[in-house]
Amino acid sequence: MSETTEALITSVAGCLTECDAVANLAVRDIKLARHFYEEVLGFEPVAREGEELITYRSGSTVFNVYRSEYAGTNRATAMTWTVGKRIEGVVETLRAKGIAFEHYDLPGLRREGDLHVAEGMKVAWFKDPDGNILNLVTG
Repeated sequence: MSETTEALITSVAGCLTECDAVANLAVRDIKLARHFYEEVLGFEPVAREGEELITYRSGSTVFNVYRSEYAGTNRATAMTWTVGKRIEGVVETLRAKGIAFEHYDLPGLRREGDLHVAEGMKVAWFKDPDGNILNLVTG
């Protein structure tokens, strides 16, 4: 590696650690997604780009919901909310709004209803209408 390349890498290293990160969730039908994120989950949009992208605030961060032909192709958790000890109440509230929770057989986790429990942690997974896997965790 040249000295110039090494200097560039060193000057860039860590530059992202000071920046906020934004989750991006691909959806097929922005109107259906808007209903889910606003009416079901209760988020309010903070920005919009026509019928292509909606930005929502969540705590001190934001996340984007955008129209994409690749929606539904991610088979891993796309976004997590840390809800702390309120997890049971949050799960109950979402279940009352029609959210169906996912159940997975994962090593080291046991199921208690819709919660997956391990030493010092509880987690619950659910999906948006496009199959984006979202989860709640105690922290």
